Amino acid sequence: MREACMRTVTHRQASQLLHNKFVVVLGDSIQRSVYKDLVLLLQRDSYLSLSQLKRKGELSFEQDCLIEGGRLGHMNNGTEYREVRQYRTDHHLVRFYFITRIFSRYMESILSDFKHELKPDVVIASSCVWDISRYNRKWVPEYKENLNKFFVQLKAVLPEDSLVVWNMTMPLGKKIIGGFLVPEIQDMAQTLRYDVIEANFYGAMLADAYGLDVLDLHFHFRFSLQHRMNDGVHWNAVAHRYITCLLLAHSAQAWGVELPNPLAPDQSKTWLLDYKQTPNQSDYSPARSMADSGHYGACEQQLQYDGFGPRYYEDALPTRSRFSTGYLNFENKTTHNGGSYDNRHGHGGNGRTMLPPAAPSCPGNNFVMKQKRTKRQSNPYSRHNSIRSYRY
Repeated sequence: MREACMRTVTHRQASQLLHNKFVVVLGDSIQRSVYKDLVLLLQRDSYLSLSQLKRKGELSFEQDCLIEGGRLGHMNNGTEYREVRQYRTDHHLVRFYFITRIFSRYMESILSDFKHELKPDVVIASSCVWDISRYNRKWVPEYKENLNKFFVQLKAVLPEDSLVVWNMTMPLGKKIIGGFLVPEIQDMAQTLRYDVIEANFYGAMLADAYGLDVLDLHFHFRFSLQHRMNDGVHWNAVAHRYITCLLLAHSAQAWGVELPNPLAPDQSKTWLLDYKQTPNQSDYSPARSMADSGHYGACEQQLQYDGFGPRYYEDALPTRSRFSTGYLNFENKTTHNGGSYDNRHGHGGNGRTMLPPAAPSCPGNNFVMKQKRTKRQSNPYSRHNSIRSYRY
């Protein structure tokens, strides 16, 4: 994730895009934060605070209401924990269901509500970490079966024009501290991040087979681990705003709506600037671009390239890059470095491969490398060499 490349969606754009829309978010605590950031953006342009990200089951968050579970019931970290939240205005309706399993009796009751009551226009679903850790150590066949049941019944109760987005699980850390990780399964913490990659494969493959849209958050955040919190599971407010912008940009493309980028009104005069990563995980201010430093001369007034272009950049794994780490595309479709998924909502349906637009260049920028640094000579196995460690 590069903040300077991110398409920024403003409060006004989000309100207009979701005008008279019913949005449902299904999932765990990560999805709860997805819901919270969307509710906040529908009211104002600001980021979630650390306390808002950590809190669960509160009676009210930013003028929403707790409908079921949470502090109205018994607060716990068990698989039977429930939390249903809803934000409602005259023209917006956003609802969140906390789930610990993608298909269960509780999920059947949720789908029954969709069938007999108001049907959602957008469903943003994700369920993985609890499924593969809390129910069965040999989780693969049961998880795939539950995914099949969920997708079949979800498509049966929703109208064809409903937009369903399957969020793939974000990267986990080596050391995990989470409510789902009870002492009985502490030994799974070391391998759970690899199990998530496998589970993501099954979820994305099946969602694509059922004609649903897939947002590969694991791919988007694989090099943005500085935004992951110290517990190895959750993410900060900058990351969640990026997720919201991805979801809204995807929804806009699905509905044939063009979201103007307020940071780049003229795409022909924009170019890709460098970026500065957020130095602290608890610092929720968005990273500033190098353009703020005033070192770009004639290009200083040029605005940021948003990285999206006129078409939505499909989310998938790169399969032809020489820097690939061995990921596989899910159906061996002809792909480019952009993706392997067919989007089911108005782009790519005619069989054409939509390549992402190249970033416009800036002829006046000669600050790529000012001078070559002198290489420091040292013995390869000297004790004075520092060993750099990388966390994943």
